[in-house]
Amino acid sequence: MRLIQLSDDAGKTRVGVVDADGAQVRVLDSEGGMYALAVAAIAAGRSLEAQVEATPGQARLEYPGLLRDGRVLSPLQHPDPAHCLVTGTGLTHLGSAATRDAMHKKLQEQAEEGTLTDSMRIFHWGVEGGMPPPGQPGVQPEWFYKGDGDILAAPGAALDSPDFALDGGEEPELVGLYVIGPDGTPHRLGYAIGNEFSDHVTERQNYLYLAHSKLRACAVGPELRAGALPRDLHGTSRLLRDGAVAWEKPFVTGEANMCHSLENLEYHHFKYAAHRRPGDVHLHFFGTGTLSFADGVRAQPGDVFEIELPDLGAPLRNTLRTAASAFAPGGVRVL
Repeated sequence: MRLIQLSDDAGKTRVGVVDADGAQVRVLDSEGGMYALAVAAIAAGRSLEAQVEATPGQARLEYPGLLRDGRVLSPLQHPDPAHCLVTGTGLTHLGSAATRDAMHKKLQEQAEEGTLTDSMRIFHWGVEGGMPPPGQPGVQPEWFYKGDGDILAAPGAALDSPDFALDGGEEPELVGLYVIGPDGTPHRLGYAIGNEFSDHVTERQNYLYLAHSKLRACAVGPELRAGALPRDLHGTSRLLRDGAVAWEKPFVTGEANMCHSLENLEYHHFKYAAHRRPGDVHLHFFGTGTLSFADGVRAQPGDVFEIELPDLGAPLRNTLRTAASAFAPGGVRVL
């Protein structure tokens, strides 16, 4: 089932069910958007899909028009952005089978020579222990914090890069969307396309700057895919400049292309009690293996990032914009 969150004619947030052909959406009558729908499903002991089927709604809107008019919102938000935690895991993707085989041999050689970097060592641990049997913990991945709900850019909106940033580049990823139930149980609503967006120049200066490089805006959507997810997902990431394709590359994701199972990544995020606070929303990026920056491309203000993953619906598009920082050295007041 393909779902979106949209702003209706009265400016209220609602959930829409996307038709199979992507031409129209059926708008549910219930107000409060995806979060309210998920809370109702948890209270009723239903799946999200069952809750949608139990929710009336006959109004229909043209989907391309909603996207064009900027009325499609991020697929999951919390009414209070401070209760939305945006995080991610890195060093999780293997790439193609040929690359996987070559990488594994290289890792074995470096391990024997004692020349593994810290990053490659964590990746090696993932290759060896990131796919445990169901119900068992595997090796923990690299983990990072991006921000709260205020850093989310809606589909089609500008993706702001602060003026102190050294770079702003796309990261096409799969995102898990979660609501924590009243008893502290995480409930996964489904998955969406994500542009994790990072400052790769800052990160490349020193890997200890990774935390700084991740504190940036990001985008998720436009659609939430409920239900089972294919193990092998193929998409395309593009950088559009002045209406033309400046860079384009296919990418793969899904468990068939990863060294960690999604269950293992979820376990190592939600094992912390602070990440199971009832009522909170979590948006978790599962990593990528494809970047324009890795191919020597530097995005510029005005460039459009386009991430297409057909199994998750319509593409995610956002325009890069530089935003002035509202804080300067000496800006802290003494009380």
